[in-house]
Amino acid sequence: MTRFLPYTASTLSHEVNWLYLGLLIIAFCVLLLVVGMMATFCVRYRRASATVRGGPVKSFRFEIAWTSATFLGFIGLFFWGAFVYLDARTPPRDAVPIYVLGKQWMWKVEHPGGQSEINTLHVPIGRPIRLVLASQDVIHDFFVPAFRVKYDVVPGRYEDLWFEAITVGRYPFFCSQLCGTFHADMRGWVVTMEPADFAKWLAAQGPSESLALQGKALFHQYGCSGCHEPRSTIHAPLLAGLYGRPVALQGGGFIIADEAYIRDQILMNKHIPAGYPPKMPHFAGHISEEDVLKLIAYIKSLASAPGSAR
Repeated sequence: MTRFLPYTASTLSHEVNWLYLGLLIIAFCVLLLVVGMMATFCVRYRRASATVRGGPVKSFRFEIAWTSATFLGFIGLFFWGAFVYLDARTPPRDAVPIYVLGKQWMWKVEHPGGQSEINTLHVPIGRPIRLVLASQDVIHDFFVPAFRVKYDVVPGRYEDLWFEAITVGRYPFFCSQLCGTFHADMRGWVVTMEPADFAKWLAAQGPSESLALQGKALFHQYGCSGCHEPRSTIHAPLLAGLYGRPVALQGGGFIIADEAYIRDQILMNKHIPAGYPPKMPHFAGHISEEDVLKLIAYIKSLASAPGSAR
């Protein structure tokens, strides 16, 4: 059966539905007005009518009125849409982070506890989920129609996407950006579950190290601990408590230490902190996106670990 709209399965879906309905109503009213005027003029000024056609016709008041009305209507839609957009791009502080890596032609999902999935995303209902999206190769696009969420995944950048599922079910997601030969096969399913069932599913995936513990091993493997641990003799920034805080930069200004900042520092040492020499080596081309995500998870875990490596 053909549906007028996709399933409505997230809190954002309702907002988008109402916005879409408002756009349809205003567009229909404008269409009705224009077609109605055309029909009226066709009848009134037809060849056989006795309507006087000579002399000036003053209609500026009517023109100003209907132009202003439609303008205000669409301006209202613009601001309404802007608020919906900002809400969709501002995840709650308590949202659960899940990392999603797109690559030709699959989606790899990494949960904070270390559980991983391919082309499937299990989430609980009633809890905000924040997806940290990354691409290993080309531009992809993560699109879940039932949640009304869609975002380009650009190489070299992290993108945030969040939603809160409201119904239990199984909903498709797609790559909606042409990304190569097998683009049409780059799809999967979001499986929404009751929180208790989701906890059982996580436990059933078998014992595994959390992303933070895997990142800790990589932190030592790549030699990061030699500079960034408190006992190091090298003058380098300490990392405990770094995530989410402003960092003063050389030359002035501040930047928030989010996932994108940490990634840029690991790969390119892009933002030099004030008071530190630019001695950190670049890891671009020497470390995979998956390992970067694990290192970020470890550094984020240090925020609440006093005395840990900083």
